[in-house]
Amino acid sequence: MAVGPYGALLDAVRGVRWPARRPVPAAAPGAHQARSRGAAPEFAEYRPYRQGDDPRRLDWKLLARSDRAFIRLAPDHATLGTTIIVDGAASMDFPRGDASKWMLAKRLAVGLAAVAHTSGDPVGLAVAAGLTVRRLEPRTRRGVLAEIAQSLDAATPAGSPTLAPLVAASAARCVVISDCLGDFAALRTALAQHVVRGGEAYVMHVVAREELEPAATGILATDPRDPRLQRPLVTATRDGYRERFDAFRAEVAATLRADGVVVHEVVSDAAVETVVRRVARPSERERR
Repeated sequence: MAVGPYGALLDAVRGVRWPARRPVPAAAPGAHQARSRGAAPEFAEYRPYRQGDDPRRLDWKLLARSDRAFIRLAPDHATLGTTIIVDGAASMDFPRGDASKWMLAKRLAVGLAAVAHTSGDPVGLAVAAGLTVRRLEPRTRRGVLAEIAQSLDAATPAGSPTLAPLVAASAARCVVISDCLGDFAALRTALAQHVVRGGEAYVMHVVAREELEPAATGILATDPRDPRLQRPLVTATRDGYRERFDAFRAEVAATLRADGVVVHEVVSDAAVETVVRRVARPSERERR
């Protein structure tokens, strides 16, 4: 499997599985507990036999003891389709180089796709950059991670794409990787609707270290989505910027969590393998 620069990351998350947060709708057999009850070997409960039930599911020992016909039920297990949505807006290409939010987003996407794939789930991708959307439908085949890596590497951040339509077309587990600087209201609405429909929704809010700690010297800040907008950032404005940016981060986390979305803020210099493990295996406090 050709995964280029992601090999070390995939080795670091090898064997990590990503369980569903709640029972999932019936689908192809998989690793997650389904909402339905079936005839799996793992016992869960009894139900009285009804006309039309398969006689092979009867508990014959109980019938012999009590002269009453019951069926042994057990939780079915199913797959959970996963779509990774990556924001390829111009603002994600900050700062330029290997420490950019875009590079972080690509590594997060590959790492999360890998743990979903390890769990036996179909994994797909949607990358919105400029006017182009690259899509890979969720698949379980062996080469899907290489296809995801290639699609990400082929994209170049540009423009200010809208992510909400991609959420509406997502599989049951929807993961959005974005700096949330686009149309956040539309994105929030789409994610809330996804949760209401019974899906799982995650947002990886990527933030550059330079956004949290702007340079002490005066700089000319340029809006990456519209280079015509420029503003000097000096000592007098730096404190105001920090206050507004902190308020923005807090609003993103609070509003999405209120809608049932799992939110992780990830700074550009974070260890991606650690973040991926935390998403797949949250603490008891994070589950609540």
